[in-house]
Amino acid sequence: MGELTALPNIGKTLERELHEVGIDTAAQLRQAGAEQVWLRLLARDPSACLHRLYALEGAVQSIRKEDLPDADKARIKAFYNEVKKGKSD
Repeated sequence: MGELTALPNIGKTLERELHEVGIDTAAQLRQAGAEQVWLRLLARDPSACLHRLYALEGAVQSIRKEDLPDADKARIKAFYNEVKKGKSD
């Protein structure tokens, strides 16, 4: 088990994907922020979903994605929708 899998919401598969985009530590994830890291993942994998973005934000905040405050979920969902809308234009 690596350092990233010690964070909430990060399993072995997501940890491997994070390594592939240059995120090797919890500090790097927190410094880059969930949205920017998710954009890196999206560039490699167009199927990167909203739940993966929630998982990253939860990891940044050290909480389960289910426990994210509603305001954070709304902000994240708006960001996700804007990115997805831009990709379809």
